[in-house]
Amino acid sequence: MAKLIVCLTGMPGAGKSTIAEGLKSKGYDIINMGNAVREEVKKRNLEPTRDNLGKLMLELREKNGPGAVAELVKSQIDSSTADVILIDGVRSNDEIEVLRKFGTVKLLAIHASTDTRFDFLQKRGRSDDPQTKEHFEERDNRELGVGISNSIALSDYAISNIGLTKDELIETAFKIIQSWIK
Repeated sequence: MAKLIVCLTGMPGAGKSTIAEGLKSKGYDIINMGNAVREEVKKRNLEPTRDNLGKLMLELREKNGPGAVAELVKSQIDSSTADVILIDGVRSNDEIEVLRKFGTVKLLAIHASTDTRFDFLQKRGRSDDPQTKEHFEERDNRELGVGISNSIALSDYAISNIGLTKDELIETAFKIIQSWIK
């Protein structure tokens, strides 16, 4: 069987990383697109601030095409021995096209309200998480600008992360992915 590449897409704070973390124990390999950009920031000796990460993401896309961030994770996909790889944080159809070269791609969108997402991001504590509504809206607009709404709209399945516990969210995603394997 070809590798199943499950792309988690959704606005920042919707629950993508929660699902990825929760499904590690199922033997899936997890690749985080944001971490690929964070690594690139580190290589350039820049601080992993919201501004630096946002600028670099846009710069990479401008220089190397709209699928550039997916190009950064190709070696991780190549070296994976797992049958299922979760890609956390796909933001555009161009990235999806890059990933299709490595296996069967399925797109799982996660939706959550803006209030839920903002609250979660404030608590999460990554260096680039927005601490003000203004920064939150800036980040949303940047994500929308690179085409995330298209990948959400074209998803194979969508989970509404409203009123779900963490365990329910993870279990829902697991059942969906299992149905794609069969």
